[in-house]
Amino acid sequence: MKPDALRELEPDFWRAPSAHNTQPWVLRYREDSVEIGWDPARTLPVGDPAGRDLRLALGAFTETCLIVCADAGLRVEFRQDHSEADRRAGYLAGVEGRYPAPYTTPFTAQDVRDRRTGRGAYEPGRLDEAVIGRLEKLAAEEKAEVRRVPCRELIELAYDADRHLFSTPPIARELRAWLRLDPEDPRYEQDGLTDRALGLTRMETRALRAALSRRGYPLLRRLGVPKLMASSSRRTLDYDGEVVVLVGRPGCTDGEQVALGRVLMRQWLTLSTLGYTTHPVSQIIDVEITKQRLARLLGIDDPSRLLNVTRVGRPKATPPASARLPR
Repeated sequence: MKPDALRELEPDFWRAPSAHNTQPWVLRYREDSVEIGWDPARTLPVGDPAGRDLRLALGAFTETCLIVCADAGLRVEFRQDHSEADRRAGYLAGVEGRYPAPYTTPFTAQDVRDRRTGRGAYEPGRLDEAVIGRLEKLAAEEKAEVRRVPCRELIELAYDADRHLFSTPPIARELRAWLRLDPEDPRYEQDGLTDRALGLTRMETRALRAALSRRGYPLLRRLGVPKLMASSSRRTLDYDGEVVVLVGRPGCTDGEQVALGRVLMRQWLTLSTLGYTTHPVSQIIDVEITKQRLARLLGIDDPSRLLNVTRVGRPKATPPASARLPR
C-alpha cells in the first residue's frame, strides 16, 4: 500500500460521524501504513469523560476509511492497536498475500456521502422486523445486542438528561465551544453543530445563542431556562417512532468499543441505504441517573454496557449535510 494514495480520499474519510461533530481523528502517515489516532483538543473531556463517544467515533471513522478505500480499489485492512497513552486506535495497512483483495463491504463511498444525521421531525412508524434483524446481525458480529424502545417511553429520560446537562456550567461551556450558530463564523463550514444541522429556526437560534452565552448563561440558569431548553427533547420524541440502543457485551474493553463503533457505522449505513436517518440521543446515557433508569427499563444489569442510543426514522424533510473540516 502506498499511503499517499489515501490522501486523495480524505474528504470522504471525514464524512464519518462524531459527537458534536468534533471530528477528533488524526491520520499519521508512515512509510508502509497510516496510523489512526486522535487529537485531544477535539474530544469532549467534560461531556464524554470516559471516552465512550470518542472510541465509537474512531471506530466509525475506521470503517469509513475501509469502505472508501475498497470503493477506490485499494487493498487495505485495519490492524487494531488501541493505546490511550499514544492516542492511537490502530493502523491502516496493505493486505498481505499473493492475491490481496479490497475490504469486503456492501457499501460505497457514495453511501458514505449520502448518510445524514436528522434531528428534525420523522414520519410516524416503527422499524420493520427485517430491518431490525439486519441491525441485530451486525451487532452480533462483535457479541453486542440491539434493543428497541418506543420514542415516547424515553421522553422523560431525555428531558431529565438534557435538563441536567444544560444546568451544569462546565458542560454548557463545552457545548457552547462546539456550537456554530452564526453563518459568519469562520468555523461554520468546518465542524461543530450548526443551526442548520440542528434544524433551528432563526428565533430558536437567537434564543439558544443568548441562553448559552458567557454573559447570559449564569443569570438564565438561575431563572430556570435549562428546563425550557430541555423541553425540546419532549417534542422530538413525542410521536410513534422508535429508538435503537446498542448494548455491548459485559466487560467490553476500550478496543472492543472501537470495534463497536465500526458496527455502529455499518448499522447507520444500512439504515441510510433503506431511506432512514438517525439522530443520536445518547445524552440519556451521558447522565448517570438516566443511564441507570434506561438500563432498568431494558433489563440490563450493568448500565456501562449501554453504548449508544439513536432515534431512527424516515425524515419529513431531507436533513442537510453537516460541516466538515477542509482537507
